[in-house]
This record gives sequence, structure tokens and C-alpha cells, in this order.
Amino acid sequence: MPLLKYLRKSFVSPLLEFIHDSRAVGVFLIISTLLSLLIANSGAGEAFVTLLNTELGHSPGLPHSLLHWINDGLMAIFFFLVGMEIKRELMVGELSSFKKSMMPIVGALGGMLVPALLFTLFNAGTEYAKGWGIPMATDIAFSLGVASLLGSRAPIALKIFLTALAIIDDLGAIIAIAVFYTSELNFYYLLGGVAIFIGLTLWNRLKLPFGIGYFIAGAIMWFCFFNSGIHATIAGVLLAFTIPLNKLEHLVHELHVPVNFIIIPIFALANTAIIIPASFVENLTQNLSIGIAVGLILGKPIGIVLFCFIAAKLKWGELANGLTWNSMVGLGLLAGIGFTMSIFISMLAFDNPATQDISKMAVLLASVLAMLLAYGWFYIFTKERKGKRIKSRL
Repeated sequence: MPLLKYLRKSFVSPLLEFIHDSRAVGVFLIISTLLSLLIANSGAGEAFVTLLNTELGHSPGLPHSLLHWINDGLMAIFFFLVGMEIKRELMVGELSSFKKSMMPIVGALGGMLVPALLFTLFNAGTEYAKGWGIPMATDIAFSLGVASLLGSRAPIALKIFLTALAIIDDLGAIIAIAVFYTSELNFYYLLGGVAIFIGLTLWNRLKLPFGIGYFIAGAIMWFCFFNSGIHATIAGVLLAFTIPLNKLEHLVHELHVPVNFIIIPIFALANTAIIIPASFVENLTQNLSIGIAVGLILGKPIGIVLFCFIAAKLKWGELANGLTWNSMVGLGLLAGIGFTMSIFISMLAFDNPATQDISKMAVLLASVLAMLLAYGWFYIFTKERKGKRIKSRL
């Protein structure tokens, strides 16, 4: 038993502490991305890409390749978690009242519209025009991870604002995926998926027993949406909105580790397997790459700060205690870390694998630059707060 106690103290406890650190998800994502790029550009690169695209079967109405199962199946669970977090914030969190939610909503709106507009300025009328949704997204794991590294320079109020803004941002991306990145519709399957959603909503309203049947119905709803033409991950969000409020916290807690430390790293591993071509530098000077980079690095902070400043001047809301316009610029730079959702939208926007790879590489490099700029901004323009640190789950 002393050996078990030693192992628990030396390995298990530190691992659990690391997993619950807000920086850990970002670390796992970075490791997964670097590993994916390393494998893709090694001697095993072509074999790895071939494995991801290997047909696993031809079951009617189901994904065929490993990559499709990851992007359409596993990512539905990720969107289920995102949907529950959105619902929790709308019901009892920072978005539960008009006064609390106004500034994050306005900031998120600016942080979506301005990047999309800047991207369009570079790509209007080209084959890349459909990628306007790519720079709209914020990666909440990375952005909060960098904010945590800043210590007291990034106050708790900033992390709360960033969390609320990123959740609204996710909702905006989900709406964009459902409305603008949808292929030809099959109305029979769509009606089937909507009918299940309505049925589960009524089940929740009637306070009927919650159990395994909920998730079986959710799997059928996923199947319907997968075959309807609307991206299957939307089913995860809709299922989340039907979950009873008293079950949300438990389910969010239970899914935190498997989603953030298994599903998202697998997604990064599978979707950043980019074989870097000889024309790599030339690709980064294309309007597609420039539009993504400008949208994320400049569009995000300009949109968020400008819209919030206008809202403050019009007395629609005010900055929370602990926030300054200096720190809001830094927050805008943090929001320019796109990664997961930006890469996801890249694959929906373009059918050509080469174009997808250029887009993904632009997202990766822009996100890294936004990360470094945010870190530098806070160290140059904000002061470290003295006194006892307040521990936060953010």
C-alpha cells in the first residue's frame, strides 16, 4: 500500500491538478497540433493522411472515413458541451440578465462582424469568398489559457467577460454553420430531427424522468441532421438546449475531461495533419491567408473595442469593475486566437483539400501571433496587481 500511496502522491494528484488547470487544455492542443504537423511532414505523412481518409465501411446514412467520424461524430459531443455551457450562461450565468449580458453581446457582435467584413474586403468575388466565417471564431480554451498565464495582469473580471464573449461567439459560429454552411437540404430528415428536438423540449417542460432515453433520442436526432444536409454537430447543440437545468452542471463537469483532453486533441491531431508544400510562403501571401490573419489579429480587437466603446457612450452598458480600455484591447487580441472553431469552419467553407490546408495554416499562424501580441500587450500596458491572489475556476 505504501507504493500505491507514493504513486498517488507523485503522479495521480499532480495529473489531476494539471487537468483542472485552465492552461492544460491549451497545452494539450499545442502538443496535438505540433505532433500532427510533425507526423504529416515526416516519412509517415502520406500514410497518416491516407489512414485518416480510409473508408471504414459503407453503412447508409453514416460517415464513411475516420476523419468524417471525428468531425461529424466526436465533434457533436464537443458541440453538446458548448451548447450546455451556452444554456447555463443564459439561464444562471453572466448572460442571464440584460444588464450583465449587454456588453459581452455587443463586444461579441463586433468581434464577429468586423473580422468577417475585413476578410470579405480581401476576398470578395474570389473563390475564397465563402470563408468569411473563419476569422469570426474565438477558441475559448486557448484564450483563457493565455489569460491564466498572465496572472494578476488579467483580472477575474476580464476572464469572466472573455468567457461570456466567447460563448456568444460560439453561438454566432453555430448559427453561421447552420444557416450559411449547409449543403442541399433533405426536408424529411430535417423534419425528423426537428420533431425529436421538440419532443425532448416538451419532455423537459413536463419534468418527465431524465435518463438514457434522452441520449438515444439525441443519437437519432444526430442521424437525422447528418442526413438532412445541415451539419450533424448542430444536433449536439440542440440536444444540450433540452437538458434540464438541474442536470447541466453535473453533465458539464462529467464531459470536461473527455471533451477537452480526448476529443479536442484528436480533432487537432486529425485536422492539422498538413503536408507543408514548397510554396508555403507563397500561400501565406494569398488573399485567403491575409484575410484570415487580418480578420483574427486586427478585426477581433477593433470590432470588440469599437462596439463596446459605442455601447458605453450610448449608455447601453458599462465595463465591469477591474476592466479598463487598455485591458479590453488585450482581451480583443486574446479573442483573435481562433483555432478549433476556425479550423472547423475552414473545412465546411472549402471542398478543395489544398485550400483547406492553406486556410488551416493561416489560422494556426494568426492564432499564434494573436497569442504573442496579447501576452506582450498585457505585459507592456497593464500593471500587475499586488495582494492575495483569488483562485478562480476560470
